[in-house]
Amino acid sequence: MPAWLQLRANGVAIHLLVQPRASKNEVVGVQGEELKIRLTSPPVEGAANRTCCEYIAKRLGLAKSAVTIEAGESSRHKRLFLPGVSAAEVIAALTGNVE
Repeated sequence: MPAWLQLRANGVAIHLLVQPRASKNEVVGVQGEELKIRLTSPPVEGAANRTCCEYIAKRLGLAKSAVTIEAGESSRHKRLFLPGVSAAEVIAALTGNVE
């Protein structure tokens, strides 16, 4: 199991390193114990947080409102909670088996 993924009773939590103001939304790979993603939104007025949750939800086929930020709202280091998905689904959707 990747270090950036944490199992929970009703879903999983993922640890992200977010790079705002990128040219496109994309998963870059693993950096340390976090999954690194690039987002087009700037880190102002919650825009990057909204884009982060929407992007992850879209990749996993979840409702936008289902993905929540547990920690790191004002940081590049974030922990998101994804309800009702398995670790295998998250790994396949976000990394294509990159660990």
